[in-house]
Order: sequence, then structure tokens, then C-alpha cells
Amino acid sequence: MPPAADGKSFRFQGKTMQPVMSIEEIEAFLETDFPQIHTDGRVFEVTAVRPGEIDMVLAPSDRHLRPGGTVSGPAMFTLADVACYVAILAHIGPVALAVTTNLNINFLRKPEPARITCRARILKLGKRLAVVEATLFQTDAEEPVAHAVSTYSIPPR
Repeated sequence: MPPAADGKSFRFQGKTMQPVMSIEEIEAFLETDFPQIHTDGRVFEVTAVRPGEIDMVLAPSDRHLRPGGTVSGPAMFTLADVACYVAILAHIGPVALAVTTNLNINFLRKPEPARITCRARILKLGKRLAVVEATLFQTDAEEPVAHAVSTYSIPPR
């Protein structure tokens, strides 16, 4: 089950974490600094930004499906990676050079060829490293289709 999205303040390291970017600001940043995200069309959409977490949706096209009528592993991996990146940016601001240093994903069940939501929740946000957990699910949030944990390097300011 994905983390609770109850809108309560998220606390880590004794501090309350609040987003510093809105959905509109994130989308504008992705458009200008990361336009390759839209190579397959506008299939990724940030749908929520909350303290310590974001939701992003993948609306898969035929290009994201694999034989057997399911969303491909690479498409779900990309969703997890981009959602984790966006969660970090939402909380530190537009830092284009924050990069993935590790991402471990577990595919838990076969997703239907339909929209997948990724809830990315920040576990640690330091000056140089961030760790983010991503849970991917479809309409039944009780049954995730994949789970990932990622680490990002944040460049010095």
C-alpha cells in the first residue's frame, strides 16, 4: 500500500519538510530543462505535490507496452526514476544536475495496460544525497505493481 497521502506535514531529521515548487513550476522546469521526458508525447504528469512526497502518473502509449498486454519494465523504471527526481526538485528547487546514483526496483505484479500512478516519498534529504521511495500502483492502491528505492546526488550550491 502506498504511503498515506493525508496532507499532514512530513517530518524528517526533526524538521518539517515543505515543497518549494508547485505542480506548475515543476512542469515548466521539466519543459525547459528536461524536454526529453516528452519524447514519447506527454505521457508523464505530476498530479500532486505534498510535504515530503509527490504523485506522478504515466499514461502509457503502445510504445510502453510489451507482448502479453502489460506495461513494460523499462517504462515503470522510468516512471519511478522521474517521479523520485521530481520529488527532490519539489523540495529543493530547480536543480537540474541532481542525478540518480542508484535505483533498485522490484516488479511485484503484472500491471494492466493502463495508467500507473507513482507515489514518491522522500526518506532522506541531505545537502549532497537524497533517498526516495517510490510505490507504483493502478486503481487498487492496496496492490502495488512495483516498488523502488533510489539515491540521488545533489550538486553543491
